[in-house]
Amino acid sequence: MDCRRFEITLISASDLDDVRKLFKMKVHARVSIGSNPDTEKRTPTDTHGEINPAWNFSMKYTISESMIQYPNDMLVIKLYCQRKLGDRYIGEVHTSMKELYEYAYPNGGSAVMNYPVQKGSAQSQGLLRFSYRFGEKVMVDKLVLAETIAGWSMC
Repeated sequence: MDCRRFEITLISASDLDDVRKLFKMKVHARVSIGSNPDTEKRTPTDTHGEINPAWNFSMKYTISESMIQYPNDMLVIKLYCQRKLGDRYIGEVHTSMKELYEYAYPNGGSAVMNYPVQKGSAQSQGLLRFSYRFGEKVMVDKLVLAETIAGWSMC
């Protein structure tokens, strides 16, 4: 099966909606790719930046080549404010893996992006900054993939 390495680094967010009026906002992000909920990974919680959190946190995936050929597979980044009674949703960013690849391909497979944070169908307040990189295409045997990179796998 043809696969690629995909690395994303969540750098920061700015001017987010303040969803906690009484206490400090402590923000983290959850990243998933495609429709598989098992791909979700999370940044550490920024406890100092409040509406302008910074993480500079990298996550690595192995994705199937088909994910960059069709516009249906999405990169989803959801932002949450940590609370004792459950995390409060701030907003999210959606973009197709195909669009990311097509934008980065002329630049050697990597790019830095700024996306507006959305809440529902309306654009919310704030901007999310992240960088990403696509690796070279590799042929991966499913059995080897399952045994060696189960934590990265999406093929």
